[in-house]
Amino acid sequence: MVGYDPRADGRNVSNLEVAVAGSVSGLVTRVLISPLDVIKIRFQLQIERLSRSDPNAKYHGILQAGRQILQEEGPTAFWKGHIPAQLLSIGYGAVQFLSFEVLTELVHRASVRDARDFSVHFVCGGLSACVATLAVHPVDVLRTRFAAQGEPRVYKTLRNAVVTMYRTEGPLVFYKGLNPTLIAIFPYAGFQFSFYSSLKHAYEWAMPAEGKKNGNFKNLLCGSGAGVISKTLTYPLDLFKKRLQVGGFEQARASFGQVPSLVPTSERAAAAAWSWGSPGERSIKSSLLTQRHSSC
Repeated sequence: MVGYDPRADGRNVSNLEVAVAGSVSGLVTRVLISPLDVIKIRFQLQIERLSRSDPNAKYHGILQAGRQILQEEGPTAFWKGHIPAQLLSIGYGAVQFLSFEVLTELVHRASVRDARDFSVHFVCGGLSACVATLAVHPVDVLRTRFAAQGEPRVYKTLRNAVVTMYRTEGPLVFYKGLNPTLIAIFPYAGFQFSFYSSLKHAYEWAMPAEGKKNGNFKNLLCGSGAGVISKTLTYPLDLFKKRLQVGGFEQARASFGQVPSLVPTSERAAAAAWSWGSPGERSIKSSLLTQRHSSC
């Protein structure tokens, strides 16, 4: 786990190494979780309930959605928007890891609190995530648009998407959903960093001496737990962000659900509540994502 450690006695990695580690881990993780991310976005943008009981719902489960996307759009559909997704992961990982390292070191050198405290990791983790979000949010919007569109595609290439969005919706389109993103990302990243640290301490306290030697298993277990807890607590705001990012783009995904602007507000609210109810896919994806933080 990154973050300044005053006990390292000069063995802390350099800022460049932190940035590179964040970028590479983000790149590898994104390749692995892209199919789940596409399914998650489709779930979030489907107005109908994620249930077999709703005859209008196209998607109602992870396996069913995977089969449906594969049959209708082919295997490459699971990596739609992969280029902006990789730019997002590399840029976000580098900025977040570097910011977190710098902030925790500043706290330590200011002698305000122990740089390893839960509260320090929460605040520094949240601030570093906000900085990273501001830096890469335009790419996040592009990623969502690509993953959301069905067939036939509206955007053929990344350049085509940037030009079309700018001409038809203006420059602010690249910052759609920024407010809920910042509101959500601060507690999410804060919980992620701080819960990982707390779970690691709990693991070291509970495990016998011989079990403490397996550092990789500890990172896997604590990282997964931190990811699931933090994502569950902040998931509704992620749903709002995705809905805002595709505002004005509804027709491109009309093939897999109703268009929000044509659905009554009460139905939208109900759909939002049901969209939160996909804990399996959400937990798997957040667990994998957190390994990026815990393994570096």
